[in-house]
Amino acid sequence: MTHTLPIDDIDINDWRELVQNSSTTSYFQTPECYEFFRSLSFLDTFGWAVYTNGTIKGLVCGYITANGGKIKQYLSRRAVIHGGLLLAKDVKDDEISVLLAMLKNDIKHKIIYLEIRNNNDYSKYRHIFSREGFEYKPHLNYIVDTSVNISKIREQYSESKKRQIRKAKEQNVTCLLTNNQDDIDTFYKLLYKLYKTKIKKPLFPKEFFDNFVKISNSHLFVVKKDKTIIGGIACVALTNKVLYEWFVCGDTVNFNRLYPSVVATNSAIEFACNKGFEKFDFMGAGNPNESYGVREFKGKFGGNLVEYGRFIYIANCTLYRLGKTIINKRLLFTKNK
Repeated sequence: MTHTLPIDDIDINDWRELVQNSSTTSYFQTPECYEFFRSLSFLDTFGWAVYTNGTIKGLVCGYITANGGKIKQYLSRRAVIHGGLLLAKDVKDDEISVLLAMLKNDIKHKIIYLEIRNNNDYSKYRHIFSREGFEYKPHLNYIVDTSVNISKIREQYSESKKRQIRKAKEQNVTCLLTNNQDDIDTFYKLLYKLYKTKIKKPLFPKEFFDNFVKISNSHLFVVKKDKTIIGGIACVALTNKVLYEWFVCGDTVNFNRLYPSVVATNSAIEFACNKGFEKFDFMGAGNPNESYGVREFKGKFGGNLVEYGRFIYIANCTLYRLGKTIINKRLLFTKNK
């Protein structure tokens, strides 16, 4: 018999065993990540598991978020599932359907839309998502094979990136791991400025990063010139398997010729290689049908370009279209300023 359970009611050992054996494992569907999200005051977490005859067959967890003032929050209510569904290797189509149906029923009245950001290949399950009302959206990513020697990885770097890394080293630019509060504060200021001026997307409050450095699988690197922090990268790890780039930034206004973002990215890839990780995951390279400068940057580090895509479920079509219209008008206004 197949049934679902709320994530807080399942046996943690079942969850850990599924993480170990699933072919769609990611850090973002682990108990550790769920507990991290649950520790944040500005997120509302959720999760479900599907069982058949007492054996766990699939699990999904994520959070509900919104941003801005009251009106903007109302129009930006969304659920985000990082990584994709955690599925048993022998999961059946109907078990995935049961899990997705419960997920929708649980959160559909709390959100406008749900986005599943895949870090693995779900192409063989795409028909099930479609049947349950999820639309597939193409989305690219770069993944670097870090199971080989670092010198072999760097052979795949573009000539410009090799040159920039060399120049930064000649100018005594360093990159090191940290959990120092002053370093966290400065990193967040640089990241916040980047999101506000260039990326133009909402960034988590600073509470996220204060808590981030306390979790066991987090790695915060900061790039320094002398004692000044000029960039950094925040990564999380699926033990011995994947190191994920979650956030990266650099002060290119004042230190552009020191290449802080390049140094940060290279240091994280080197760390993944030296610590025995199989892969370095760039966590997204945009829509293939749209130009995206970040994709060009990430593509110069020798990774493999993949399209794992995203699944979107729209819970309120009217408000979703309204929100899209407002966003597009705002982007047009900004472009014409």
